[in-house]
Amino acid sequence: MVAARAGVSVATVSLVANGKTAGRVSEDNISRVREAIAELGYVVDSIGSSLARGVSSIVVMVAPDISNPFFAKVIAGVRESLGPQYQLLLSVTDAGEFPQADDVRRLMSLRPAGLLVDAPNAGFLEDLASPSPLVLLDAPGLEGYAPSVNLDVASGARQLAAHLAGAGHREAAYVDSVTGTETFALRRQAFLDEAASHGLHLAADRIISTTVDVGSAASAFAAAWPEWQREGVTAVVCCTDTHAYGVLQEARVAGVKIPEQLAVAGFDDLPYSATSNPGLTSVHLPATPLGLRAGEQLRRLMEGKPLDKTAVTLESSLVVRGSTAAAAD
Repeated sequence: MVAARAGVSVATVSLVANGKTAGRVSEDNISRVREAIAELGYVVDSIGSSLARGVSSIVVMVAPDISNPFFAKVIAGVRESLGPQYQLLLSVTDAGEFPQADDVRRLMSLRPAGLLVDAPNAGFLEDLASPSPLVLLDAPGLEGYAPSVNLDVASGARQLAAHLAGAGHREAAYVDSVTGTETFALRRQAFLDEAASHGLHLAADRIISTTVDVGSAASAFAAAWPEWQREGVTAVVCCTDTHAYGVLQEARVAGVKIPEQLAVAGFDDLPYSATSNPGLTSVHLPATPLGLRAGEQLRRLMEGKPLDKTAVTLESSLVVRGSTAAAAD
């Protein structure tokens, strides 16, 4: 249709649409084709073209739960590193549920150029067996499956435990995620181990789990707080800032003073954590650099280039704000 409207051959339209006109198409014909494209609203089917070559320009990113605002920054980093040559397709499930390998395998009919898998577990990776280039994000302990870019969440968790113990807290509780991924298991265990070494007590029944959702975390805290309060809990650590926002919200409803009666902390260091009232103490995890480095690693693999390192680890750090303070006497 474009060729007929412009009065040129289909081959000429293809050259113009794909930016390959240098020395091959006259300026007059280029102008006529572009006018016809604009009039007809023609869009180049780049995916179809790439499929004809045996592989698409699609990159599939598998994530367990993008309800966490942390993922927005990760995705932004991935998009920046991939550039306009690739299209990013997200494969996600309902909150709290990890994608199944069978679901992702159905996307293989699109012949993706590569896959990114965020916060996986070993079972998923063993079932997936992807033939496409693969890079893992935030996958501690799973580096043997594929090149990976990880976050040093354990270091931040240990810093947080030492900070709370140093402020005089002796009884704590933990709000975890229901998503069964290695990164959440690692941050929880690192915190528990370091807390124990500093005399900060956290009984097993003081670990509760919810989806990464403010309302769910608030409801879970509301149900648990009366017993925690009787047991002398003065600090609650959450595996994400989103969980912590729910705890802060419900604590205000219950008339619990933060940090005078209860210290609250999280992981991720989301933008709102710096401006909440009080500001939220949080383990800073570099979300955008995580996406950038993972996208860079995958792009090198897709383009047949060697990797300088197959396992990259990005540092975490503790950002102390007003939601934690010395425990009340």
